[in-house]
Order: sequence, then C-alpha cells, then structure tokens
Amino acid sequence: MIKRFSLPGMIVKAGCVMLALGTLQQTSAQDMQADNMLVYQRAIGGWPKHINEVKIDYTKPLFEEQKLDLRADSLKKDATIDNGATVKEIRYLASAFKKHNNPAYLAAAEKGVRYLLKAQYPIGGWPQFYPDSSLYRGEITFNDNAMINVLELMLDVKGGKNDLEVISRTLVPGCTAAIEKGISCILLTQVKVNGKLTVWCAQYDQKTLQPATARKYELPSLSGSESVAITRFLMKVEKPSAAIKTAVKSAVEWFNASKIEGYKFVSVPDPAEPNGRDRKLIAEPGAVLWARFYDLDTNEPFFCGRDGIKKKRVSEIEYERRNGYAWYGNWPQQLLEQEYPSWLKKNA
Repeated sequence: MIKRFSLPGMIVKAGCVMLALGTLQQTSAQDMQADNMLVYQRAIGGWPKHINEVKIDYTKPLFEEQKLDLRADSLKKDATIDNGATVKEIRYLASAFKKHNNPAYLAAAEKGVRYLLKAQYPIGGWPQFYPDSSLYRGEITFNDNAMINVLELMLDVKGGKNDLEVISRTLVPGCTAAIEKGISCILLTQVKVNGKLTVWCAQYDQKTLQPATARKYELPSLSGSESVAITRFLMKVEKPSAAIKTAVKSAVEWFNASKIEGYKFVSVPDPAEPNGRDRKLIAEPGAVLWARFYDLDTNEPFFCGRDGIKKKRVSEIEYERRNGYAWYGNWPQQLLEQEYPSWLKKNA
C-alpha cells in the first residue's frame, strides 16, 4: 500500500519528498543547537567543553553515527564549568524551552542544575571539573570566572530571572543554600597580606583553601582579572552583611592601589617575530592597566611561561605565551568608576 499525503507546495509518495511549489517550511518545534546539547550532555548532568581537544560547536549538524558515538561516551568524567561549559548550556536550553516548549530541553536544563548542586564542595566552592579531580581539575576555581558563572546562574534560578523562571521551583531551596555556601567560600578565600584583606587568587586547594597552581603559567597570585567578577557578585547581594561590605571595600582599595598608570598593552608590528607582530607594554599618557597576576608577598606584577618560572616583565616569557594569554587588562575600571560608587551610596 502506498501512503500519500500532501502539504502546501509538496507531494509526498512512499517516503520520497518532491518539492512542487515554494520551499518546505520547518513546522516541528526544534532547535538544532539545543538538540545537539541534548546529545553532548553527560549522564551525570554536566557538559564537556571539548571532544578530543576540539572545542564543541553546537551550530554544526551531527550525523546519526556521531550522535551514537557521543551517547555511548555519556559516562565520561569530563563535565566541567571551565570556559562557561554547563552554565551556557543550561541557559540556552531554558531559553529554547520557552521558545519551543520541548520538555526534553527543560529536563536537560534541570538535570544540569542538579549536576551543579552535586558538584559543589561542602566548603562552598566548585571544582573546575566534576567528577574528574585529577591534576588541578579538583581545585576550587575562580579562573575565567568559572565559579562566579555558576553562582550567577543560581541567583537567576532563585530569582526566576533571565529565562530561568522555567526551572522547577523545587530546585530553588538547593540553589539558595548553594549561594550562601558560595559566598561563605568567597569570604574565606579572600587573601590577607600583612593582616590586610586584598583580593582573590584564581584557584585554591580544595582542602586547605590556600592559593594553588593550575597550569604551569598560572601560579598562586592575586588576580587582577578574576577578582573583579567576584567583587561584582558580592555587590549583587541584597542586604549585604558587614563581612561582605568589608570584602568589597577591601577589594576596591586593592584595585586602586594596584593599577598601572601611563601604559597600554597592545599588538605592534615586529618583523623579527614569527607572525610579524608582538604584544608589548608601551607608554601611553592617561592609560590605566592592571596585571593579571600579582605576587602574593610583594604585590608586584609577574609573568610566567610554560617553564613555570616567574618573570618580572612580559617580554621575558616566550613568544607563544606572551601573545596567547591576557596578561594585562582594564578589568576593574568600570567597577571602580561606576558600579562601586553606586553600590557605596546604597550600602553606606
């Protein structure tokens, strides 16, 4: 028996589609990126950031064979919060659910939230990877704002904001408790030098809460970058405690004391280098910068190549690292000039 049916502009016969007039319009409530996220999600609930060292690109179509392979690897322990992984998928899937009303999207997003709750240490911090704790993956990780991204997501679930109002309200108590523990961890890890609170390191030993080393060029330090997102998060706390106010004010004092004036870090032509360009620190009246890493004892900026040895000048490390990492930036500038004054008026 031959099955026949028709749609506007189409004739369908025995499974063969022939376009008669016009173009076939997508009628099913699907989102390719969201569908791909369902395939990549690990059984534990989180997502990896790359497969075989290749960054995941959800915009690329997946063949059925690829989908089968990915699902077969669902038990791998490579779920992470690094580079925005897991957090960005949860946010995207929640938004996709609102658009398409596909229950699979919401289920995956909620499973992702449960993963984040499970991954949090009792002390309140999050590891970069979970459950893989090898090398530096188990350290409490502020690096690249990993932990703060999670806390921001928890805040949105709690407050029902930014499309996360679709997440089951049964998860709100867990997120609320996770936020409180996270804040406690932030306050415990703010580095004190000579009895004075400063800012934060990019990662900490999960057992001792001491500043720790991640990759060889990421040594224990005071961070001019990650500390901004941490401070900004604390400033979002409604009715902040005295401890939170002190933490914010101390961080701002450090930012002001540690700025580098009269220089900018830019890419300039240099025929002697492999790509004909190099990144250099050059004089620029009125410019303001902060270094990525400051020495824990001296508060002097330092730089480090893949040999793991501290250098006082960025020009002293190898070309690849000098041009492949954010050694300087103006990360705290907007916080100091706009956000902190506003916060101070509200919380004086």
